[in-house]
Amino acid sequence: MAPERLSRRVSAITESATLAVDARAKALKAAGEPVIGFGAGEPDFPTPPHVVEAAVEAARDVKNHRYTPAAGLPELKEAIAAKTLRDSKVEVSASQVLVTNGGKHAVYNTFEALLNPGDEVLLPAPYWTTYPEPIALAGGVSVVLPTDVESGFRVTVEQLEAARTDKTKALVFVSPSNPTGAVYPPAEVRAIGEWALKHGIWVITDEIYEHLTFGDNVFTSILAEVPGLADTCVILNGVAKTYAMTGWRVGWMIGPADLIKAATNLQSHSTSNVANVSQRAAIAALEGGLECVEEMREAFARRAILIHGLLNDIPGVTCMVPQGAFYAFPSMEGLFGRNFGGVTPTTTSELCEVILDQAKVALVPGEAFDAPGYVRISFAVSDADIIEGIGRIAELVAKSS
Repeated sequence: MAPERLSRRVSAITESATLAVDARAKALKAAGEPVIGFGAGEPDFPTPPHVVEAAVEAARDVKNHRYTPAAGLPELKEAIAAKTLRDSKVEVSASQVLVTNGGKHAVYNTFEALLNPGDEVLLPAPYWTTYPEPIALAGGVSVVLPTDVESGFRVTVEQLEAARTDKTKALVFVSPSNPTGAVYPPAEVRAIGEWALKHGIWVITDEIYEHLTFGDNVFTSILAEVPGLADTCVILNGVAKTYAMTGWRVGWMIGPADLIKAATNLQSHSTSNVANVSQRAAIAALEGGLECVEEMREAFARRAILIHGLLNDIPGVTCMVPQGAFYAFPSMEGLFGRNFGGVTPTTTSELCEVILDQAKVALVPGEAFDAPGYVRISFAVSDADIIEGIGRIAELVAKSS
């Protein structure tokens, strides 16, 4: 029998739903359609000027035209260690840092370096669409733990314990959350960390939205709350969300020495070093203070209140107040079964198709996050687009029967 044409593992990977929605919205816009896209998870602000200027200067310096260490520029690793102490209240050394080609690369490296075939990873849902794919590629098994708006989209220690088996290797922990905007209170973070420590379970904590919390909600690093996890904890982060640098592709993972060594070896054969100009820009971002970050956070906080009110004014739609990140995650189940111009959706996937076709508004259906009945709406767009886009949905609903 002839070998199969393509790899089974890679053929099983699904396209990123969020990027697919964003691509379709952009294609419709390019074709002249007045589409408002709420799909992409990226800030609508430009990268801060001082960061751009640092990149321009770096591009002129011939030393940045050459290979540098696969694990990252020593200066950037030192800046990441200093930033982690400042923001996460966790002391790490530069040798514990691996600079990656964006946050997704950090996720991929972590699971490849950590998992063996059959290892189980506890994955609270709703979850970011990317997590299950590198888990599967590494031979791991995602054990999905559902949460809902009643629980504040937060998993409990009781749920974790009920799902634990002798194959449980790791827990994916995210706060603030993509896609729900939920933020875990410090006491819950501590309880989950202590549970993981007790049972020797790795915690992979994604802190990329750390600076985007609203109201009384605060970011809490699980490693700061439970320092005993130091040997079984990986911190994932990057400059993309905090500094409006999604296109610069600089992320990192922080962990114990043996894991970082293994992940660095992997990266040395897959991508080598991150682009030096981007790394120099990241140094400027991390060392340049948080004033520009606070300006963006204030804008997102205002938009969170705006979009929450507009969504809850639509009959059949209910939405939790976004606590962090820049996503609203409303339930749309109250719209199922209604007639929208001859189309009667019964899932959020179908409903999102109707809304895009008839209202020219792009949303990401909850099925992409293992949360049918909900949709993710990014409010990393202008206030005017929020008002216009949600207004279009409200008008469409008003015309339905």
